[in-house]
Amino acid sequence: MTDTFPITIYHNPKCGTSRNTLAMIEAAGYAPEVVEYVKAGWTRPQLEQILKDMGGTARAIMRTKGTPAEELGLTDPTASDEAILSAMVEHPILVNRPIVVTPLGTKLCRPSEEVLGLLDKQPESFTKEDGEVVKP
Repeated sequence: MTDTFPITIYHNPKCGTSRNTLAMIEAAGYAPEVVEYVKAGWTRPQLEQILKDMGGTARAIMRTKGTPAEELGLTDPTASDEAILSAMVEHPILVNRPIVVTPLGTKLCRPSEEVLGLLDKQPESFTKEDGEVVKP
């Protein structure tokens, strides 16, 4: 574990991409803080800080597949970031995953290889759950 390089992953263990991302971080030798955000939930300031750090919008991190996004009217192009953020606090599953925060940045890591750009050391090799080999 490297305390001088803190890593937080907002993780959903039901998601293969999220599991692969966490495993890649661990294969690089880190013991990240794992936040199961569906259980823990989100606060408005937390989401606002993540979006600020990413330089993104609420719509950019909204998950529509397997969520109530459509029923809540959030997939409508006129839905405001304000409405999307409020819904994300109410329904944490609306936030796509995994989001990883390190000293090198904050990013939605889809595909899971996106995490490699946020690490100061890489795993020697990594094989995803589906057998795909990732070459750092």
